[in-house]
Amino acid sequence: MPANWMICYLLKNIKKLLAAKLLLIVASVYTGFLTLTSLIKIGKISVGEFNPTDKLLHFAAYFGLVLIWQLYFIFREDKIGKFKPNLFKVLLGSLAFGIFIEVLQGLFTTYRTPDWNDVLANSFGAGTAAILFFVFKNNLQRLKTKINLIF
Repeated sequence: MPANWMICYLLKNIKKLLAAKLLLIVASVYTGFLTLTSLIKIGKISVGEFNPTDKLLHFAAYFGLVLIWQLYFIFREDKIGKFKPNLFKVLLGSLAFGIFIEVLQGLFTTYRTPDWNDVLANSFGAGTAAILFFVFKNNLQRLKTKINLIF
């Protein structure tokens, strides 16, 4: 009987790690994609009849950045106690990343210019995601529990 308990314990931890690893891969690919698309020359982007403004794209990109990285940290940690410190780190990291990208655009590209309005849009997107995480913290913990049961 103790061997069965140990096997169940190991399988549960392996499943938890797989969910976190998958989110780490998604977050890393998203960050790489965001870096690449921020530094290459891109034509006008439109989605059907909808023509999003540049600032709306910045808002959405950094909203997504915080969303994906915070989900990774939620699934990586066992305890919800690290939720606020991790959210704060993700928020600061995404803001620093946005500023760093703007500096790189000014230094290494001739077709893009740094724009503080982009940094502001990035900050609003990241901040909005952080606020939503804080508001829905308890719901996310319940969701994590349900997903851990599936995995």
